[in-house]
Amino acid sequence: MNDWPDRRTGDRSEHYGRGSAGPQPEGARAMPHIQRRPAQPRTPQRPQVPPQSQGYDDRYQDGGYGSSPEPGYDSGYNTGQVYGSGGGGSDGRGGGGRRGGGDGGYVQGRPAPDWRRRIKLGALTLVVVVLAVSISTYFWADSKLKREVDLSKVIERPESGEGTNYLIVGSDSREGMSAEEKKRLRTGSAEGKRTDSMMILHDGSNGPTLISLPRDSNVEIPSFKGSESGKTFQGTGRQVKLNAAYAEDGPELLVRTVEFNTGLHIDHYVEIGFGGFAKIVDAIGGVEMDIPKAFKDKKSGADFQAGKQTLNGEQSLAFVRTRYAFAGSDLDRTKNQQKFLAALASQTATPSTILNPFKLYPTMGAGLDTLIVDKDMSLWALGNMFFAMKGVTGGDGTSLNMPISGSVGGNLVWDKAKVKQLVQQLNSDEKVTVKGN
Repeated sequence: MNDWPDRRTGDRSEHYGRGSAGPQPEGARAMPHIQRRPAQPRTPQRPQVPPQSQGYDDRYQDGGYGSSPEPGYDSGYNTGQVYGSGGGGSDGRGGGGRRGGGDGGYVQGRPAPDWRRRIKLGALTLVVVVLAVSISTYFWADSKLKREVDLSKVIERPESGEGTNYLIVGSDSREGMSAEEKKRLRTGSAEGKRTDSMMILHDGSNGPTLISLPRDSNVEIPSFKGSESGKTFQGTGRQVKLNAAYAEDGPELLVRTVEFNTGLHIDHYVEIGFGGFAKIVDAIGGVEMDIPKAFKDKKSGADFQAGKQTLNGEQSLAFVRTRYAFAGSDLDRTKNQQKFLAALASQTATPSTILNPFKLYPTMGAGLDTLIVDKDMSLWALGNMFFAMKGVTGGDGTSLNMPISGSVGGNLVWDKAKVKQLVQQLNSDEKVTVKGN
């Protein structure tokens, strides 16, 4: 029986060549000849790996098994297109968010950012923020001003001249101070308040002028209307020290007395007490002063060496209050007060204070909380006063004491001729040429 299919015999050598059973190698089997077309010359190319997203079979390349399929041929392979996602072309223009290399970063469905528009929006946002902060700061500061002085109660006032005149008063008020602060600042515990210093600051086109009014100045108390009662008190020609007017009926009578004895119209009134003065100095980190000569004063607590030094609030208060250590007493004290206030303004109105909110707000808070001003005082007018004070020591600034001609009963008598000339120059906003004491 034949075990081989297709009627094959068991002799394998007939069909499988000599290599199967003979000692000689099997000869090559004759194969039908296939006519091949001559190969087309090609430019050598560096093998490239197609992007994965294209999804075609890399076996169909360049002839034979790797030849490209005929038109219409469906290989069954995914082309890389994801339906609903916008495709994934190799040029990066697909909706899949792929960035192209030759179109400047263009992304399909997401246009390139408009930097001009972004810069404009950023600048506009910054302006809005700055305006909002400035406006809120203005109303915050404005709410802190104590507008307690009513200059409308002052009667028989002289006409206004050119420029603006401020009456600046330093009082010995202990209001709001603790017993410990009174002891530390050596203010004593006297009730009520009196003027410790008085100055007229004129702000005009020919530079600021600061005029100290010694508190021991001999002046006449004129007719006036009581600030509380509204009753009119007729003048009797009484001669008193200038600070007595404040003690008798407060700021309104003081303004009335200064205007009557000088003929100068006072536009605004500003007052600060002991405690507020010291707090302002401490808030800005002290005031640098150049003291030409060492001096001590037990009553004020002053104890200073000569030379440059930074004074804190306690030391500053002692410096501006000292008079018994000087030969000129109150006249020398007013000169020190002028120097100190100009230095305080100069060192406060700096970018390091104004542009630093951690320094600006404590300084403004300390000052505004303790200032007493007239009812018509605005923040703008107060700011002008502050910068005028800073300019007193500048090239166009002038500072002087009220001209003195002598004394009577211990009071300082003003030189009437010089005072008249000084007031005329201020009212006309001329350069001040009058010399004080």
